[in-house]
Amino acid sequence: MSMNDPIVDALTKVRNAEAASKKECSIKPASKFLGEILRVAKENEYIEEFKQTDDAGIITYNVTLNGKMNTCKAVKPRYAVKRNGFEKYEKRYLPARDVGLLVVSTPKGVMTHTQAKDKGLGGRLIAFMY
Repeated sequence: MSMNDPIVDALTKVRNAEAASKKECSIKPASKFLGEILRVAKENEYIEEFKQTDDAGIITYNVTLNGKMNTCKAVKPRYAVKRNGFEKYEKRYLPARDVGLLVVSTPKGVMTHTQAKDKGLGGRLIAFMY
């Protein structure tokens, strides 16, 4: 555990649980921002479900895995990407064209790189998964 970057720690937990063919993993400490990343993963069917529990102010996410994720990693450093600059990072982080997604934090919220491209938004790269 790095304890410096909770996003890296959380995605590592999910990746390791997925690699061990587990059905669930729990992530704590967690944040709303991590919840947004999990929402993107769920919308794109990389995870089955996630539930937030709040125990005396400590947020925990219980993630139900579906075995469809090969890997998910945080992008460090968090590169700023212009709205037309995603291709370079797609080539760097994703295995093939139209496989996987980059998670981007934009002024309009957390979304995939394809959604950001469609809306003409740039942002910061947070993670990738496929």
